[in-house]
Amino acid sequence: MATVRPFAALRPDPALAARVCAPPYDVVSTAEARALAENNPYSFLHVGRPEIDLEPDTDVYSPEVYRKGAENFRLLCEQGALRQDDRPAFYLYRQIMGEHVQVGLVVVVDCDEYDRNIIRKHELTRPAKEDDRTRHIEALDAQTGPVFLTYPAAGSLDVMVAEQTTGEPEVDFIADGGVRHSAWTLGGEEEMALVMATFATMPALYIADGHHRSAAAARVARARDNAGRSGSFLAVLFPHDQMQILAYNRVVKDLAGMDAKEFLQRLEGVFGFVEGEAPAAKNEVGLFLEGRWHLMKFRSELTAVENPEEALDVALLQRHVLEPMLDIEDPRTSERIDFVGGIRGATELERRVGEGPGCAFSLHPTSIEDLMAIADAGGLMPPKSTWFEPKLRDGLFCHML
Repeated sequence: MATVRPFAALRPDPALAARVCAPPYDVVSTAEARALAENNPYSFLHVGRPEIDLEPDTDVYSPEVYRKGAENFRLLCEQGALRQDDRPAFYLYRQIMGEHVQVGLVVVVDCDEYDRNIIRKHELTRPAKEDDRTRHIEALDAQTGPVFLTYPAAGSLDVMVAEQTTGEPEVDFIADGGVRHSAWTLGGEEEMALVMATFATMPALYIADGHHRSAAAARVARARDNAGRSGSFLAVLFPHDQMQILAYNRVVKDLAGMDAKEFLQRLEGVFGFVEGEAPAAKNEVGLFLEGRWHLMKFRSELTAVENPEEALDVALLQRHVLEPMLDIEDPRTSERIDFVGGIRGATELERRVGEGPGCAFSLHPTSIEDLMAIADAGGLMPPKSTWFEPKLRDGLFCHML
């Protein structure tokens, strides 16, 4: 059963929260981070992407970078921009993006349950990124970015959370991009007992986003033999029916020697072409080629597969188009394919293709139910299958080890 625990969070001074809290380290490049943090010494990007404070040609994985991150972290604490709570509690974290609202429980979960697959994965991790987050945790002696987890919605928690979020939030700001972030402390004994008891009945939790952070936390726990608070890692838990998944689209830089006419002819063996431009349902794929959109639907005989990960649109596209037609055998390593989060829209795909010889594929988002089914079966989703939005802000909650 799943174990969740309260903790004494390190949090921003509410008056500075809008300046402290920053996009996750892995959704912005070094150049973007440098621009976002310019003239803002409180930005948590100085901690999550500390290379922005070093020479432009600095290796982002050099020891100097992690030392700088730890130095910047200590400085924020010494300045009072970050303050640790006096006692353990749970927290509520609400995000509002347009019409979409999601409220998560901020907790710590057990690294041991990650290792035992009670906290279930659906992606492989890359060694370099896992090593990076491990070094970051060790340098700071803290986890500064939460893992994004989901769980099967529980009515009792929904009611309690709705009641607790009617009051004035302790932290409340609108970030760049228009997403509103609000936070409350959930420190009452009755409410905390309800949270722990409810999760104790759940057989599993599911990683939505943060595979590298959770893998790194588990490595640190093993290296430290669970000393101090290293046996737990920071997470925000959202009910599955509040999750918003956007598509993760593909841009291919060339047609592997084919012209557009030949490519379209070959695609007719995989798809039927239908009216429209944007995919509105599972098994529909948009194709941008030579300045125009085509809407296609996988042929039914190709979608009749029992394995849930093989039935994903991203898997079908890889198996029937990207590998056999466009010679992209491994999308993780190929330099001929780029991945574009659905938040950027169709216009970004059009811009990337431009007048060039390549094409773009827009996909219908993977469902949270598919993700959970694949994780339950011990399967792995293809790379870049999901784009969760809105993103959790770094620096809003930190877990001191």
